[in-house]
Amino acid sequence: MTKLNKKLIARISLVFILVSLFSYGVNTFFLPQYLLYQKKHELAAITEQILKMDTSQVLQDAQGIEEKYGVTIVYASSAENIDHLNQIISDKLSKKGITLSKFWITEESMVKLNENNMVRKIYNQEKLKSSFLVTFMKKDAYLLVVGESISHSTDTLAIVNQFNVYLYIGGLLLLILLSGLFTKQIVRPLTQIQEAAEGISKLSFTKVHIQTGDEIESLALSINQMSEKLEQAHQALEHKNQNLRDFIANISHELKTPLALIKAYTSGIKDGLDDGTYLDVIGQQTDDISGLVSKLLELSKLQTDHYQMNSFDFQALLHKIREKHRISVQQQHIEILLNDGLLADSWVFADEQKIEMVLNNLISNAIKYTTNGNIRMVMGNREGQLYFSIANGVELVEPMKWDQVWEPFYVMESSRSKQLSGTGLGLSIVRTILQKHGSQFGLNIQNGEIEFYFTLPIHTKEQ
Repeated sequence: MTKLNKKLIARISLVFILVSLFSYGVNTFFLPQYLLYQKKHELAAITEQILKMDTSQVLQDAQGIEEKYGVTIVYASSAENIDHLNQIISDKLSKKGITLSKFWITEESMVKLNENNMVRKIYNQEKLKSSFLVTFMKKDAYLLVVGESISHSTDTLAIVNQFNVYLYIGGLLLLILLSGLFTKQIVRPLTQIQEAAEGISKLSFTKVHIQTGDEIESLALSINQMSEKLEQAHQALEHKNQNLRDFIANISHELKTPLALIKAYTSGIKDGLDDGTYLDVIGQQTDDISGLVSKLLELSKLQTDHYQMNSFDFQALLHKIREKHRISVQQQHIEILLNDGLLADSWVFADEQKIEMVLNNLISNAIKYTTNGNIRMVMGNREGQLYFSIANGVELVEPMKWDQVWEPFYVMESSRSKQLSGTGLGLSIVRTILQKHGSQFGLNIQNGEIEFYFTLPIHTKEQ
């Protein structure tokens, strides 16, 4: 039995015991007074009714009233002296089976009756274990006595309370048994939830299947949702950690080669082997390292930099960048085709300087990597957005590798030729900028071509 089972059973049992003790106390101390109060109230209602009746009618219907209300009614002439009057009343009560050892109408009571007041008294008969609740009233020349016998409830209550004690004990045992069964049904799913939570704390993202139709089921669903989200977050974190490890390995590789060359050529100079080109090689490698560091700083800055959003002509910006690459395109005999037939509005709202960096990187990559000498560009408007794509021929590789091209230092060329692959930071810069713009971007591979695309919100000059 779990601690929760024990707590629930103990608290339910405590509540039951308190209720039982309260019931016992009420029966013992308040029930007799309540019964007496009820009898007095009922007798008062009967006497009020009799008081409204004619004297002759009361005397005539006395027996019917007795049978109807379960009371005793006797009467005598009020003209009698008090001793004789008491004797007459006592005899009549005795004939009706009511024998009172302590019954007497006092002079004081007669004074009140003569003033048309009712006198109410209770005669306690200890030996008979009963009491006689009586009301005296005067109607015309008659003294009416309306009374009701009340048996003492002390003995009866003692027996009832004793029986209730046995009943309470039996009820408590049954309650403990049923509470054990019920709490077990409650605790079992909670135990499953606890085990699932412990598993989650140990990075075992398990789920629980509980159908209770209550708050416990809702809690289980929340635990399952939390487990699923934590698993996704853990996987994302693992992915980022792997990217970080790859990043460190890649940047180490990028720096290792030029540093080794610098060291080797420096040693050559010391040994007098310089043929006049060593310093040029060292300078070139230093420039490569400086360029790499600049790119890294640029990528880091783009992630935190404040973007200056404004309205500009995207088509004009694209034309400017194409002109900058015109000579390189002509030297490599590359043909660029632009399809802008679906373009109605080329003004966009973005950071022009950052979008220029995006276009520069995409066009430079297309020129560098195209395998068929063709580059296709498409511009158009779609649902309030400007859509741009650029495609070039590419050597087909494993599909999974294309998902990694956005990562820093990732290059398709396994040889890592500087002439072919560069630093591998260009598309990381593109991704960072487009994410900051909230752009929809991505790549497609089909028919021997790779296509990069992105969108920007349209913003006309009138706006």
